[in-house]
Amino acid sequence: MEDTLSSPKMEPVIGVKEILDILPHRYPFLLVDKVVSIDLEASTILAQKNVSFNEEFFQGHFPGAPIMPGVLMLEALAQTGGILVHQKGYKDKSAVILNVSNAKFRNSVKPGDVLMIHAEGVYVSSKGGRIKGRGMIGDKVAFEAELSFALCDKNQI
Repeated sequence: MEDTLSSPKMEPVIGVKEILDILPHRYPFLLVDKVVSIDLEASTILAQKNVSFNEEFFQGHFPGAPIMPGVLMLEALAQTGGILVHQKGYKDKSAVILNVSNAKFRNSVKPGDVLMIHAEGVYVSSKGGRIKGRGMIGDKVAFEAELSFALCDKNQI
């Protein structure tokens, strides 16, 4: 997946202001800070989540040894995939998760980490699709999973 992200055909970086226009999520559920690269031809995207100790979930998720909940890592992947789907032309739709498969959590995500979310659109159509991806902290895999989703009209959610 990294090779396709270094392609000279990459689209410009997407910042938080544009992400807010694309995704319906807002704090504390917006889990993508920026898109570092996107290759629509290869259907790949690389997004970044800066994990701060100020995140609300750290107050109750192992307060003495805070780690990011796995379900929120999967949500960050889903949001990254939602941005990819939007950029592929489905601008009047929102992706809704139908299924999570092959999810594995390999390393903890802690305050101060920068979570890099790699996603690839395995299949995308006007009705839904499937993405696979992983989250990285430096050179360590934090998680990997595949997500199936339905595309719904934004005004029907």
